[in-house]
Amino acid sequence: MTDTIRYEVDSDGIALLTIDLPNASMNVFNAQLINDLDTCVDKVLADDAVKGAVITSGKSTFLAGADLNMLGDQAGSDTTPQAAFEAAFGLNKLFRKMETGDKDRKVLAKEGTKPFAVAVNGLALGGGFELVLACHYRVVADDPRMQLGFPEVQVGLLPGGGGTQRLPRLTGIQAAAQAITTGKPYNAQIALGLGIASELAPASDVVEKAKAWVKKSPSAIAPWDKKGFKYPGGAGAMHPGSVQTFVGANAMAQKQTQHNYPAVQAILSCLFEGGVVDFDTAIRIESKYFMKLLADPVAGNMIRSLFINKQAVEKGSLRPDGFERKKVKRLGMLGAGLMGAGVAYVSAKAGMDVVLLDRDEASAEKGKDYSRNLVKKGMERGKVTQEKGDALLERIITTSDYADLKDCDLIIEAVFEADEIKKDVTEKTEAVIGKDVVFASNTSTLPITGLAKNFTRPHQFIGIHFFSPVDKMPLVEIIMGEKTDDGTLALALDYVNQIKKTPIVVNDSRGFYTSRCFGTYVQEGYAMVQEGVNPALIENAGKMAGMPVGPLAVGDEVALDLSYKVGMATRKAMGDKYVSSPADGFVEKMVVDLERFGRKNGKGNYVYPEDGGRKYLWPGLGEHFPVAADQPSVDEVKSRFMVRQAVEAARCFEEGVLIDASSGDIGAIFGWGFAPFTGGPFSFIDTMGVAEFVREADRLAQAYGPRFTPPQMLRDMAEKGESFYAKGDTRGRIAKAA
Repeated sequence: MTDTIRYEVDSDGIALLTIDLPNASMNVFNAQLINDLDTCVDKVLADDAVKGAVITSGKSTFLAGADLNMLGDQAGSDTTPQAAFEAAFGLNKLFRKMETGDKDRKVLAKEGTKPFAVAVNGLALGGGFELVLACHYRVVADDPRMQLGFPEVQVGLLPGGGGTQRLPRLTGIQAAAQAITTGKPYNAQIALGLGIASELAPASDVVEKAKAWVKKSPSAIAPWDKKGFKYPGGAGAMHPGSVQTFVGANAMAQKQTQHNYPAVQAILSCLFEGGVVDFDTAIRIESKYFMKLLADPVAGNMIRSLFINKQAVEKGSLRPDGFERKKVKRLGMLGAGLMGAGVAYVSAKAGMDVVLLDRDEASAEKGKDYSRNLVKKGMERGKVTQEKGDALLERIITTSDYADLKDCDLIIEAVFEADEIKKDVTEKTEAVIGKDVVFASNTSTLPITGLAKNFTRPHQFIGIHFFSPVDKMPLVEIIMGEKTDDGTLALALDYVNQIKKTPIVVNDSRGFYTSRCFGTYVQEGYAMVQEGVNPALIENAGKMAGMPVGPLAVGDEVALDLSYKVGMATRKAMGDKYVSSPADGFVEKMVVDLERFGRKNGKGNYVYPEDGGRKYLWPGLGEHFPVAADQPSVDEVKSRFMVRQAVEAARCFEEGVLIDASSGDIGAIFGWGFAPFTGGPFSFIDTMGVAEFVREADRLAQAYGPRFTPPQMLRDMAEKGESFYAKGDTRGRIAKAA
């Protein structure tokens, strides 16, 4: 018995190793488990009374990979190359000992080793899946929820425990390349068909089935340790079919990653190089690439922002202490447009009753149609049963009568972005709801403090800003008004937790954090069109910088006319303080003169063919905004996009809109798609170096205007040699105003 593994030997001499990390909902490979597994494997191999072993889990899942907190600590560490390699090779070394009994290759080929079987009762990902593959026999639960896969690429890494070598030797190089470079898991049936699973069984029987195999197997040997082993479909990486796979895979990978994710290239290199050498050399090659990725800032930044900090806020790190956790049972949703309909759906899906209110019953029912369509799609795909779908829809009550809101315990408003309309619905709602019910606005631009003046209890008024489409976008931006209290914040965070979204908390300002910074990306694209930069260059450089789509395409989705209306409202509200943007003239001409509103009216920066054909850049852009003879380099355009967004994020930090650096990074990636490989704008500044970033921002300000001027805070940090994240600090710098 160790701290993390129960070790039991039955009357047949079969050892059962049950992995069960204490005080954890899920098993993960941490340093303790690795040491304990090493101890147990040694015990199995050394004890003559033990014929073999079965490895299983004491939890409902098997093993969810490596503890990324542990890997985050290792990322970018200052150890020697030799020490870094030994650390990276540790898991490979352990699995290989289990697989071979630590025997010489010739001896192993002759007599085999003690058999290790695995009883996979629940999902096995990352290092957990590698442990499965390292066992000689694999019994997998026949459960539709089963997942077997390698998600490491999603945090900038590759499987570092033999995954890039065992999987292609089981499934063939092409199938393995697709699985490892995308991170998409296998289900049980596909795993069986590919030879990953040796056998499927009900979850309750997997241990007995695995034991039965060990009992009848006096020795075992992995296929790749047998003389004459060949890859499925041919002779490894040098087979003509495999060469074709690598040519195509490289091209497709770079199209998807724009050369920004070194893990994808490293995975393909592992598959190729490992395919032309023996297995023991191959896993050392894998560890070399793993070590290299771990030392790269991309992995460290992605692990910190996409996993550690994201998980922290989802577990309640931003929630104020001293308030009892609450569950929203009945939500009042004001406005049944796209946003309101989406919020109604995710809330009903989470089990809440939702009163969906609009100006008339027909409009409210139209909003409910959004949920009906999603339920229908879910049923067609086999993801939702008729019973669950019907129950979800029954929980959405449509109405035009404010009196129906009287029993709601949270109100969210998502009506048109106009002060007078919001004032009207707020006052009508407050007249019928309870005296302690929180009122939230889904506004994306209007200051919360101003909207709270329409409510007699401004301490219970808060912003809960969703992103479209609500059912797909993971982020929710919670905005504190000047008088919003901590009890209101706690309830808002509890609600976001109920609907399984990722929250950030920011302070009030026009556009808050996400809308304000996201707008700079689109506006910079518009400014470049005005300058005569080729629209195709603008769009391609945006994607090459790591953004999901080009700024002109995003502008069409948001709608040019909406940008114009928001701009005019901002100009009116700010008066003399309004600072005009080079993009203003572009938007005005497109909307007022040319009536090009975006995708919504089928014409914007792009043309949207009526026959549903592929959209393309509007040729008229070049006529109304002539393309200059001299064009900037791709790197120059990329720098403008990235620096402009990061400068605005830094201003939000300096002004106290953001409460910490990690919220800024999470909000940027999950809110508007800021290049994930960077870890977010603050990680981007740190990686570049604050002093170097300030120099580049100053250069761009001199060339293109004061919108690039870095805030004084960055100059002070550069002078002191400071950064947003100190070593070992995942939350990052905390704003003074927080």
